[in-house]
Amino acid sequence: MKIDPKIQSHFTRPLIRWYRSAGRDLPWRNAASPYAVWVSEIMLQQTQVATVLPYYHRFLSTFPTIQTLADTPLEKVLKLWQGLGYYARARHLHRAAQAIVRQHGGEMPSTFEEIMALPGVGRSTAGAILTIAFGQRHPILDGNVRRVLCRFFAIQSNPREKKIENQLWAISEALLPRKDPGFFLQAIMDLGATLCKPKAPDCPICPLKAGCGAYQKGLQALLPLKTPRKKVPHYDVIAGVLLYRDQVLVRRRPLKGLLAGLWEFPEQRIGPASAQLPSEKTCTTFFKKELNGHSGPSKHWMSLKHAFTHFHMTLYIYKSRTIKKEKSAAPYRWVRRSGLADLPFSTSHQKIVSKLTP
Repeated sequence: MKIDPKIQSHFTRPLIRWYRSAGRDLPWRNAASPYAVWVSEIMLQQTQVATVLPYYHRFLSTFPTIQTLADTPLEKVLKLWQGLGYYARARHLHRAAQAIVRQHGGEMPSTFEEIMALPGVGRSTAGAILTIAFGQRHPILDGNVRRVLCRFFAIQSNPREKKIENQLWAISEALLPRKDPGFFLQAIMDLGATLCKPKAPDCPICPLKAGCGAYQKGLQALLPLKTPRKKVPHYDVIAGVLLYRDQVLVRRRPLKGLLAGLWEFPEQRIGPASAQLPSEKTCTTFFKKELNGHSGPSKHWMSLKHAFTHFHMTLYIYKSRTIKKEKSAAPYRWVRRSGLADLPFSTSHQKIVSKLTP
């Protein structure tokens, strides 16, 4: 796809000038290591820079090379990732590091096909890694770039439609300069993150406003068009905290699915949200089934609300003590309260941990 030279003059040149003076100073910019660029791109998926920064520094400090990441048990990787969310990203990084060690001697691969073969890497992420870290020329179409292009070219169709998405990929590639394409990619991503924001874009100070179709037509608040959201279901979930002296029973989640590999206080979804405490019968059945057959008295301790991407939940936490510690087998484990902090828990269950530990 060819871009009108006038478009280039209203887009690429002012964008580059703006980025040279206003671009953010981020640690993965001009990173010496393709590994560091890869880690940053994975962490930045669906997560803002301010949230990522402390995790990025801790991650590279703990795992300075692909080899050290590959050699580390997954549980330790998940613990370091705790609180960043979207834990599949951490599992994919770990699996990919092991694949890179096996197949590429621990060196980051440098072809599009090899990068795309890594777990957790899609077309846009692969393009960003290769362009920024290796100086190759590959387009990207992450959320920031998609928004900038839809507004600049006043695309009034749903960008998730295949035809429109292909059009946006073609535009993204056509705009990519031959010289220093990585600099351009970081510039357009920065523009989308800081000025061309999803809500309340800072159009008056945007370097692209002179050629921006959405700005000229007053459509910037409406574009890009959004896919109608489905109603998000809300569920009631019960969790049990079973104590024996200074120990508590925890369970590791399966290695596939939601929050895979994280630890939890045994829980069970009991139905759609009802705004009522679970019945005594429900609690007794739950404790007997999920907590080592324990069926003694349990007391409602606290309730939490938490939102996942595809559903919301109200978590009712019940606490009970037992005078006899039944033997536990995987995925269950008895852990001292002081040892809970060493295990990776989801955000909602971290709140339970904080109530149990000094």
